[in-house]
Amino acid sequence: MKNEQRLRIKTAEGELRGTMEGELFVFKGIPYAAPPTGPLRWKAPQPVQPWQRVRDAVSWGGSSWQNRAECLAIGGGEPGEFSEDCLYLNVWTPDIQPSHPLPVMVWIHGGGYTIGAGGLAPYLGAPLAARGVVMVTLNYRLGHLGFFAHPALDAEYTHGEEINNFALLDQIAALQWVQRNIHVFGGDRRNVTIMGESSGGRSVLSLFASPLAEGLFHKGIVQSAYSLPDTPRKKALETGKAVARHFNLPDATAEQLRALPADSFWSLTSPLVNGPVAIAGDRVLPQSSVSVFNAARQHKYPLMIGSNSDEASVLEYFAIDAAATIARIRQQHKFAWRLIKWLYDARDDAVLGRQVARDIAFTTMGYVAVMAQHRAGAPGWRYYFDYVSENARDLYTSGTWHGNEVPYVLDTLSNMNLTDRPFTDNDRQFAWRVSEYWLNFARDVTGSSDTIDGEVPWPAWHPRADYTMRFGDQGMAQIGVEKRFMKRRMQVFRLLMRTLVRLN
Repeated sequence: MKNEQRLRIKTAEGELRGTMEGELFVFKGIPYAAPPTGPLRWKAPQPVQPWQRVRDAVSWGGSSWQNRAECLAIGGGEPGEFSEDCLYLNVWTPDIQPSHPLPVMVWIHGGGYTIGAGGLAPYLGAPLAARGVVMVTLNYRLGHLGFFAHPALDAEYTHGEEINNFALLDQIAALQWVQRNIHVFGGDRRNVTIMGESSGGRSVLSLFASPLAEGLFHKGIVQSAYSLPDTPRKKALETGKAVARHFNLPDATAEQLRALPADSFWSLTSPLVNGPVAIAGDRVLPQSSVSVFNAARQHKYPLMIGSNSDEASVLEYFAIDAAATIARIRQQHKFAWRLIKWLYDARDDAVLGRQVARDIAFTTMGYVAVMAQHRAGAPGWRYYFDYVSENARDLYTSGTWHGNEVPYVLDTLSNMNLTDRPFTDNDRQFAWRVSEYWLNFARDVTGSSDTIDGEVPWPAWHPRADYTMRFGDQGMAQIGVEKRFMKRRMQVFRLLMRTLVRLN
């Protein structure tokens, strides 16, 4: 009866009724903003209309329109029902009334800003919540619904106040909801960690760079964020006009654009998309996140950042031929080619291309970020994930694929029903060991911390020691700190990053 009573929660917007999963309280499909439909399409998220009766929070909210087949194949599973009405979040908590408020961890899903949802199996919050935190996942606007620029929409704002990053504003609205309401779920609104992988990691970097996100969270975890530059607003406006022409609207008005069916955008391809990045130059993101970190002007909050040993596995998704890229560099960029030969031992173009692409597009981003943290006077920790599940080591011969670390750091291997290559007890034990660092970061780290506790203490990064935590080594279950990891490559690619990173 006590648990039944505690399944009813009074939030600022109205009362919710959740469910129990074992000893955990779970609330799904909580609206954190008004549906961004009709005249609210391509608008900043608006407040939820309060409700009077108890609202059931027992099923996932709609996810943004996307390619279902792609999400099933590479995005983490079944994204559920699609709807433009998609601004919902989910909460897992071990205790509604703990003796002390619990740390809060907010997961922002990845998927290139085009696929994904907060209810996918790798992201379910129960395992970490059972270990003493409040977990939050969320849906947000994707694709053209989340990132869009057009002169007709710009005309609705005074100059300099234009908004194009609606997805980032959705994430900010979710964090505002956390500040208003997480205490009634047992969470500590003064200890909120945001975290995400791939475009979710880029979201964390963008929130560190956005003036509108200041004060809404207290630390961040960035997994496999790519170093691609954000789309300049000028280019996004040209893309927006091309999209309008595609729909036979060469002189489109805002009303005509908002009248287009919500499901008509997700299938558009290059050159009618902005790419898997945000738009730089609007009120949400006045400058690109990469440039903000290069200048060490990000919010001064603790940051953990890292990437995987075979991030180049994602290249096939973007139709990039690693070997052809190396051949092009050899022919067209003589100085860069000499540097590559100096930095790498690999002679096979395919292997070499995979390593170079990994380091330029992913590994270097972590180095840039921790260097920026040091310059800004905020602690930063850098990691490298190189563990491969025991039954898949013949498949992942080059290391950990893009995204494969997610069920380890979130301890969700048990949610993954793999029939041909099932996870082993040793895999699950490694997931427990790794995820403890994520939990300890959320529980204990502050702006004055210099170490993350764990079985091997993890010192904060600084230039002299240049510490990197390795989670796995050559696919095996080893955890240890390494000094000056890829130091020469990182120093070189930090300078070349903007020149060499390309999608085609």
